[in-house]
Amino acid sequence: MKIIIHGGFFSESSQSAETKLAKQQALSRIAETSYNYLKTHTALQTIVYAVELLENDELFNAGIGSQIQSDGKIRMSASMMDGLTKRFSGVINIEDTKNPIRVAEKLFTYDDRVLGGSGATHFARHNGFEKCSTEIPQRRKEYEEKLASKGIGTVGCVALDAHGNIAAATSTGGKGFEMPGRISDSATSAGNYANNDCGVSCTGVGEDIVSAAVATKIVTRVSDGMLIDEAFEKTFNELKSIDGFAGAIAIDKFGNTYHQNSHPTMVFASYDGVTLEVFN
Repeated sequence: MKIIIHGGFFSESSQSAETKLAKQQALSRIAETSYNYLKTHTALQTIVYAVELLENDELFNAGIGSQIQSDGKIRMSASMMDGLTKRFSGVINIEDTKNPIRVAEKLFTYDDRVLGGSGATHFARHNGFEKCSTEIPQRRKEYEEKLASKGIGTVGCVALDAHGNIAAATSTGGKGFEMPGRISDSATSAGNYANNDCGVSCTGVGEDIVSAAVATKIVTRVSDGMLIDEAFEKTFNELKSIDGFAGAIAIDKFGNTYHQNSHPTMVFASYDGVTLEVFN
């Protein structure tokens, strides 16, 4: 069993030493808590649980603490994928919802498994997800100062359970000050993908991740026989050709974890019940 989580890029919030330490501590806590949950739950259940914890922490750009778009509204996206069944579900540009990943989970059993905009928000209300503002004062201040460049990142989790099943989930509050209607990678297979061989969750600039099909390529290459580090190297070399900004975390079926980013500021943690690693 193994779990790896990411909290996006360090640059999305205050870059003080206090914030850096707080993010490290939060990632450590969430990684350990989620691993303990994994002991008695499936990989699919665990990725939702872990991402919900990340969404609930205002240090991260997802759920509470999401970025504000150029029209003053917060729109979030989230998705999940089960490597065992190959099912994918997600919400795009959902509003006033505390935990978008839980709405994606609710959609997982439906035939129509990816909803966007007002449809996603209506589905959430119809299924008992209460209206909730996810705005915090820091994001309002950033919006008012038009600091769009501060917001590039998401949160995510990949888990390998005791039965050898892999699942991945990703959630984002956007890049900040973007055009209303803009769609990121987080609720697409480019940013979140898993099968029996590997699972990947991405963070960074959604347009770059979609252009390079980062998660899908890494997982496909591992499935085709590449080692996980080789799959990352090839995919990120392709990302360089478009000067892409991205980071990714992964677990393969053998329990190998791997991470890489085009700019060394991604924050993440991994835990296997013995060794806890936290990076920033």
